[in-house]
Amino acid sequence: MIELEGVPELIDPVMVAAFEGWNDAGDAASGAVAHLDREWKGEVFAALDAEDYYDFQVNRPTVWLDNGVRKIIWPTTRLSVVRIGGAKPRDLVLVRGIEPSMRWRSFCNELLGFAHELGVEMVVILGALLGDTPHTRPVPVSGVTSDADLARTMDLEETKYEGPTGIVGVLQEACTHAGVPAVSLWAAVPHYVSQPPNPKATLALLNRLEDLIDIRIPLGELPEDARAWQLGVDQLAAEDSEVAEYVQTLEEARDTADLPEASGDAIAREFERYLRRRDPSAGAEPGDGSYLRDTSSGLTRPPRRKAEPSGEEAQPPVAPPEEPGDSPETPGAPETPEA
Repeated sequence: MIELEGVPELIDPVMVAAFEGWNDAGDAASGAVAHLDREWKGEVFAALDAEDYYDFQVNRPTVWLDNGVRKIIWPTTRLSVVRIGGAKPRDLVLVRGIEPSMRWRSFCNELLGFAHELGVEMVVILGALLGDTPHTRPVPVSGVTSDADLARTMDLEETKYEGPTGIVGVLQEACTHAGVPAVSLWAAVPHYVSQPPNPKATLALLNRLEDLIDIRIPLGELPEDARAWQLGVDQLAAEDSEVAEYVQTLEEARDTADLPEASGDAIAREFERYLRRRDPSAGAEPGDGSYLRDTSSGLTRPPRRKAEPSGEEAQPPVAPPEEPGDSPETPGAPETPEA
């Protein structure tokens, strides 16, 4: 670990992490952490040594000019701290980086060592996967954990995933073995419009994070960006009858799957969020960080068939595989993510 700045004593800290790469469809997860860092004016205080974890032929450094002087930015993972003001202030330790190329166990142990030093109470890892979900409906976000007690007390799913995993799954299990409460939040991104950015999926992850750790996140222009993104995809889909028909198939499957909970917990959560945002005393004010020193969307054509797609068949051949999960019970539903 390369420490860049000193860190003060933190208040009820929660570590929120996201990694670019296999676990970050549409850059939704890394975009969420970047939004937190930007809105609360976080300052980087530490970074992992890039030489230890990255293959520079896979993740190449970039060169830039600073007042005529050439400098190199190395691909790595950086940490920052932001303080959430309000009636109940607390700190977030933000971890934003790239999935490492090697030494994953050492990578996780180094992050957990720093979490222990800072007194982190819980680790929340954000991820995004490609799924059979229509862009016209709310983005499904699943919360999963390997801790049975945590699943019960926080209304989360206890993961039963088996199969290939990414750094999100490895860090989740490392937290479990270290006795650190850990949760993974997964957003399902429509596989037929997987190009980044996806502000709608980023917004969904932030809303779920609000509910999970009981904070209010300033959203800035993100809701408007999400609406603009959906309108843009609507226009592209309308220009291709095959894509439009496929989206309608996904909508019908999604609506059928959502009917049982349309009048239950989902509505209650949205109403609670609405009340929280109307009450200034319930929310957190953006910190000033002083205590520390459009892209267009493209569409992937659906398979040429009329039948309802299954989770596996609907994956685009050009996209890298995202975290697979258990077989969905409802046709067209996104796969259940692993922890």
